[in-house]
Amino acid sequence: MYRQGDVLLVSVAEEAVPPHAVGAPREPRDGRGRLVLALGEVTGHAHAVVGPGELVREPGPFGPMLLHLPKGGRVVHEEHAAIALPKGWYRVIRQREYVPGSVRIVAD
Repeated sequence: MYRQGDVLLVSVAEEAVPPHAVGAPREPRDGRGRLVLALGEVTGHAHAVVGPGELVREPGPFGPMLLHLPKGGRVVHEEHAAIALPKGWYRVIRQREYVPGSVRIVAD
């Protein structure tokens, strides 16, 4: 398990990757060539992956994402130390918080 701010990355065995992830549409890279895992609504900073890989968003407003890094990669953010990730699949989970009457994704 790896954590950077409000983003949690959990390693997933390849055989446990849901079949829909293999053929699902991939998230596009941003203008800097990064796979953005979470964009800070307040600061504009991003938790992002640099290097080769693919990002699949699962359905639903709180649906996690699946990240595939065939050669490994790094998670970067302007205010955190970079995290090196070994090659493989990861479930990307955003931290949530309870507010009376609802649950929302944490905004940084």
